Amino acid sequence: MKSKLSVLEGSFTIHRFPPNYEIPIRLFEGLFCNITRSEDEVSVICSSAVELDSLSADPGWSCIKVIGPLDLTLTGLLADILNVLAKVEISIISISTFDTDYIFVKSTKIHAAIDALLQAEYIFKQ
Repeated sequence: MKSKLSVLEGSFTIHRFPPNYEIPIRLFEGLFCNITRSEDEVSVICSSAVELDSLSADPGWSCIKVIGPLDLTLTGLLADILNVLAKVEISIISISTFDTDYIFVKSTKIHAAIDALLQAEYIFKQ
């Protein structure tokens, strides 16, 4: 049986900051925020309602959540979802947490992504 999915409400923006960026606490007020730091940059994905003065920003993303929690030994689930989306030429950004996976697609492609995943027998929770 395929995993259940849901679409998070709202629109998301991906921001790029310098590696020494200080994270404002208000980022944690929304339902979802991801912060990744490398030696080259800090990337933030958060609600588009949060205004940030980033080096660059790419707004207009929607988020598909795999309903979890998932077993950390589970293999192939994210690969299968991404393969379904790749076959219909939908680019993604994926994020994994301890409990689950999140797949971001451009908001202009969210309906096509949902249709493709439904055809692949994934179930969307309302």
